[in-house]
Amino acid sequence: MIELGVNIDHVATVRQARRTWEPDPTWAAVEAHLGGAAGITIHLREDRRHIQDDDVRRLSELVQIKLNLEMAATDEMVGIAIEIRPEVVMLVPEGRHEITTEGGLDVAGGRDRLKGVVSRLRDHGIPVSAFIDPDPVQVEAAAACGFSICEVHTGPFAHAFHDHGRSPESPPVVAELAAVRKAGEAIVAAGMRFNAGHALNYANVQAIAGLPGLRELHIGHSIVSRSIFIGLREAVREMRNLINEAAR
Repeated sequence: MIELGVNIDHVATVRQARRTWEPDPTWAAVEAHLGGAAGITIHLREDRRHIQDDDVRRLSELVQIKLNLEMAATDEMVGIAIEIRPEVVMLVPEGRHEITTEGGLDVAGGRDRLKGVVSRLRDHGIPVSAFIDPDPVQVEAAAACGFSICEVHTGPFAHAFHDHGRSPESPPVVAELAAVRKAGEAIVAAGMRFNAGHALNYANVQAIAGLPGLRELHIGHSIVSRSIFIGLREAVREMRNLINEAAR
């Protein structure tokens, strides 16, 4: 079964808009769990624009499913991860002016530094994932650095799907899906876990969920958006059902 990790950053975004105490991301994590999520994803950004340090601590203590901590590969963040000990750390690129993560981590370009970061985290028993573009060069570099997981950036596929009439037969969509598939095959061949995520929604998720070797999907914005109308628990349950159908 493909696991679903639900990113709850946007719950914290709503809270931070008023600098208050609600809505509580911890409550969102519980609702996601009850809806069928196998894990919770949060991104502790250097500018703390949504998730706060206290959120990370509370979630690590209270959540009963896997906690995936997205973070930049900085000394500060590595220290926090070692203190908190999430089930998984995912290293991502981070820009202060971006709205959300805009591309994969350049593992090949930062191989020496990232190898040291991965080693530190693994020495403390924390598996490390790389968020990468569907590029064989990045897959090879991730394996060389000691990453145990690669999450393939599905943003280009999702944008092509949207821009070309939501047609899975459109050549640009087919090409982007093939790139994700090829990257997944390389990840599995290298002995790493193949995950995927970014910009997936209720219209496009099944094409990705049907890829061979896929182990986990991380989805946030579309689920939180839908939950405004139907509730978070039901929004997660609907996504869980779509993934199950595609993976049969």
